[in-house]
Amino acid sequence: MAPLIGRHINKIDRKGRVSVPKSFRDAFAGQEFPGIYVFPSFKAETLEACGSAYMSWLAKSVDDLDLFSNEQDELAAIILENAHPLGFDPEGRVTLPRELLDYAHLDTQAAFVGRGSRFQIWEPEAHERQRRAAFESARKRGATLKLRRGEAEAAP
Repeated sequence: MAPLIGRHINKIDRKGRVSVPKSFRDAFAGQEFPGIYVFPSFKAETLEACGSAYMSWLAKSVDDLDLFSNEQDELAAIILENAHPLGFDPEGRVTLPRELLDYAHLDTQAAFVGRGSRFQIWEPEAHERQRRAAFESARKRGATLKLRRGEAEAAP
C-alpha cells in the first residue's frame, strides 16, 4: 500500500457526503472492503480512518491485550465499538454519520490528513491549530527521526 500523505480539503454536502481524496482511495484498492473504516480519535476531536487491513490489525492488537483487562475493554470500546465501515459510492464519496460529524465538529469542509498507513479527518481550522502546535512542539524538543535500517539504501 502506498503511504497516505499530504493534506486535502474537500466539501461536505448537506447529507454528510464527502469525497475521499483519490490518492487515498487508490491506496485501498484491492482490499476486501471497498471503503474505509472511520472512528473517533481518543487523542483529539478528529476522526481516524483506515482500510480493512489496518482495521484488522487494530482488532488483532486489541485481542492481544490481556483478556478482560481495563486496557483491552477501553480500547475495544474506543476503537472497535465506534468504528463505522463506510463504503465508497461511485463518485468516491463516503457518508459520515451524524455522530462522527458532531464529534469532529465537521460542517461544510473536511481536511484529510495523511498519517502513513492511516489518515485523519479534521475540521480544517482545528487541524491548522494542531499542525502549528505540533511544529512548535517538535522544534522545542529538537525532534529527530531514526530511519529504519535496511530501507534507507533503497531510498533515493
